[in-house]
Amino acid sequence: MIDRRALLAAGFLPLVPVRSRADSWPARMIKVIVPYPPGGSTDISARLFAEHMSNTLGQRLIIDNRPGAGANLGLEQAAAAEPDGYTIGIATTAHAINATLFKKLNYDIRSSFVPVALLTESPLIVVVHPSVPAKTIDELIALAKSKPGELNYASTGIGGSPHLAAEHFAHRAGIKMRHVPYRGSAPGVADVVAGHVQLMFDTTQSVLQHVRDGRVRALGITSRERLGIAMDIPTLSESGMTDFEAISWNGILAPRGTPPAVVTRLNRAVVAALDVPQLKERFAQLGSFIRPSSPEEFGAYLGSEIDKWGEIVRLSGAKVE
Repeated sequence: MIDRRALLAAGFLPLVPVRSRADSWPARMIKVIVPYPPGGSTDISARLFAEHMSNTLGQRLIIDNRPGAGANLGLEQAAAAEPDGYTIGIATTAHAINATLFKKLNYDIRSSFVPVALLTESPLIVVVHPSVPAKTIDELIALAKSKPGELNYASTGIGGSPHLAAEHFAHRAGIKMRHVPYRGSAPGVADVVAGHVQLMFDTTQSVLQHVRDGRVRALGITSRERLGIAMDIPTLSESGMTDFEAISWNGILAPRGTPPAVVTRLNRAVVAALDVPQLKERFAQLGSFIRPSSPEEFGAYLGSEIDKWGEIVRLSGAKVE
């Protein structure tokens, strides 16, 4: 048997207990991988949270933008990072969709990560060009039924939440519309404003000012509750589509194997940030709901979103190789 005293004398064992890495975390800056380019809504949200989480944790959170591959590149890199709490990733609705949309991914959204916290939810607004003779969701559905396949709707691209929200809506309503995909939000919105396309589902940040200016007409919003900055726009549930919800959300994931104590501290920092009045006000201005959650609650939410959007992807027939 090895003599413990001999090991002590040789310097192989500490004389006092050593604190675990989790106990001393964070001892340096934390990298936040954002799988989108700078300046977009996810990037803006991540930077707002990083600033306030830094105050709670006592270390800087540095944003690392890694766009590409349909928002998958950033999460691939987050999944491959050391599970020590010094690299975390931002996940969004796109990643719940991508689990079914993409034939092959180099990570598994369910098993490659541990959930940390849900951050925000942002609904979509259904807008039409003013020339469309529909002022309510019911009237839009009636119009579409009278002209099967003649109404065109714009989207930010195949498989994005605006595309799939519109497909979900069409399926629920029993109507057919023609999909016109664009490369991002701006060109799609521009063509709806110009009247080249009749309608679109898109974020409040992209379309609300056009609604206020009268360039497009808002018919409904895809959250289950009305939005503070757009209380005059009814929900689709209020308009007869019971329990209809299509939300763009974002949350924080950590690589699988990250110590539970670190996950808990990260979660507490998120919850503390969500309680900062200035942050609440900023997200309200951006058209987002803040959603404090435990890691367990976010994990359950993520699973339900993967299942829900997976079914919508299958119904739509959308595929990305």
